[in-house]
Amino acid sequence: MAILPIFVAPAPVLKTKCAPVEAVTPELAKLMDDMLETMYDAPGIGLAAPQVGVSKRILVVDVARNDEEPRPLKIANPEILWASDKMATYEEGCLSFPEQFADVDRPAEVKIRYLDEHNQTQELHADGLLATCIQHEMDHLEGIVFVDHLSTLKRGMIMRKLKKLQKQRAA
Repeated sequence: MAILPIFVAPAPVLKTKCAPVEAVTPELAKLMDDMLETMYDAPGIGLAAPQVGVSKRILVVDVARNDEEPRPLKIANPEILWASDKMATYEEGCLSFPEQFADVDRPAEVKIRYLDEHNQTQELHADGLLATCIQHEMDHLEGIVFVDHLSTLKRGMIMRKLKKLQKQRAA
């Protein structure tokens, strides 16, 4: 397994709509493993393929807390079958927006269908943080980042902070 470089906004790959995978091949299963290792190393709870420069409909998530057994999910071609009318607000961050956070409203529950790392079709009902994380990562597959859900003012503030942080790190 390998730690992959994570692209930081405003990298163009983050705004690209991703192509579906034909099948989860051994190469794509390895990519999923590498993405998980990268996510854990960052550390984060979700990572989408465009964040590591791959414009394919692949994401990984694991919302287990530090004191819990890991519960990684490796997901290709996710589709939402159902979303609740009830909304939930979570403070979201993103590995492509280091040290930036904002409250985002999303459906509190979703049911998704996807291909797992063995190319098997699975369905999953998710709620709470898992539902939010999956929706956040699925947005990446459409070229949508979490700041796109914010007001123009809040988005601008985050982008200015991000540019300042990048300049500080480069110096």
